[in-house]
Amino acid sequence: MKTEPRDTLLAEVADYYDGKLALHGESAQGVDWNGEAGQTLRFEQLCKVIERDRGFSVNDLGCGYGALCDFVQLGREGFEYSGIDVSEAMVNAARERHRDKPHARFVVASEPDRVSDYGIASGIFNVRLGRSDSEWRSYVEATLELMDHTSERGFSFNCLTSYSDKEKMRGDLYYADPCLLFDFCKRRFSRNVALLHDYGLYEFTIIVRKAI
Repeated sequence: MKTEPRDTLLAEVADYYDGKLALHGESAQGVDWNGEAGQTLRFEQLCKVIERDRGFSVNDLGCGYGALCDFVQLGREGFEYSGIDVSEAMVNAARERHRDKPHARFVVASEPDRVSDYGIASGIFNVRLGRSDSEWRSYVEATLELMDHTSERGFSFNCLTSYSDKEKMRGDLYYADPCLLFDFCKRRFSRNVALLHDYGLYEFTIIVRKAI
């Protein structure tokens, strides 16, 4: 089976999200979520990786228009935020939206350009378009390796779950096996890994903590 280069894969993803942003604007639908409530619920799970007793920095991989930056800022001081996205349109929207926030920066890239305390990725593993399960899983695992290398204290990510109702599953989306990814993270990154699959959505969140 032929595997497309990573740059080609990510260019297709960028085009997909450019279209969503053009259609729906800076909204949950603009980054391909159903609504604001679900987006907030996802952020709550992902941000459980963050220790709140001191300042911290975050790499938001696949940042979209920077909604996570708004969420993290609520009630918190002393943090630095870097948003990374392959979509130039998304990054331009994020820069304009957060132009008055000196602690926030946004870059067009496929990977973080610096190490942070935490890495967070919301929704970047969902839209596989025409890729096979095996090809997309290789991309997921390579991206998790990247997040590990660019996160000092831990990272978190979410995926659609393979336990979704079969009749509602779409062929252009990737439904990951939570047990396999939990095992992958335990073996590759840390003994301190949490699998959250109890918050009412057809997905799961994995949290990797490097030190407790």
